[in-house]
Amino acid sequence: LSPVLSLQEPAPTIANRQSKSSMSPLATSLLFGSLAAAANFFGGLIIIKTEWHREYLKYFLAFGSGFMLAAAFLEMIPESLELLHSSPAFILGGYLLVHLFEHVFAPHFHFGEEVHTEELLDPHVGTSALIGLLSHCFFDGVAIASGFILSYQLGIIFFLAVILHKLPEGFTVASIMMASGRSKTFSLLSAAGLGVATLAGVLSMGMSKGLVQYGLPVSAGVTIYVAASDLMPEVNEEPGVKLSLCVFGGVLLFMGTRQVLQAI
Repeated sequence: LSPVLSLQEPAPTIANRQSKSSMSPLATSLLFGSLAAAANFFGGLIIIKTEWHREYLKYFLAFGSGFMLAAAFLEMIPESLELLHSSPAFILGGYLLVHLFEHVFAPHFHFGEEVHTEELLDPHVGTSALIGLLSHCFFDGVAIASGFILSYQLGIIFFLAVILHKLPEGFTVASIMMASGRSKTFSLLSAAGLGVATLAGVLSMGMSKGLVQYGLPVSAGVTIYVAASDLMPEVNEEPGVKLSLCVFGGVLLFMGTRQVLQAI
């Protein structure tokens, strides 16, 4: 979206990179953040209210992982490097932060429907998994707000990268809660809580624009972790090539989206 800066060119300020819009970056971020939060809720509603086959969820995971990886490596990381020379350290920090919450504090965690109920008899296991998901949902919101602070086009790309895995997030947390013995109401509220965490991330970054040079690289690390360490293993477990092709489809979707936004 932005040409690579030459060594002689000064880095553009945030103000002159923002697209002209009738809405402020914060208002726009809240609008799209609310859509992402609603997707979390509907993901939880799917497993509680319907007989949705879990294999359909895999396609969301596959498309989402491809789109997220492309967005992280082709947009989030280059933009982070333009904003902050030391951004690789923050990218690594974001990656490790999600690993800490999802697999140290919540050792039994994976995306998708929870079927190993014998490992989740203790409700505290479900609670720890919820905490892990809340942490990266917060940075989903940070990513959305960071994008709209920089430009409308980047905000749309980061929003799409987020919302493609929002249904699986809500589906996952509701499934884990029900497998750990929680009620359907509590499970649905947990999915809604992920949406609240996303909006909290939007507000935190939207009201602290000066921290975008730190928030964006941390969000990039979180995005890489979710795509490569959470979503891709679920895709790789499935036999055949359909889901693998969907990963490439997610990358192509990103490329097409970027071309359309550049033309606007």
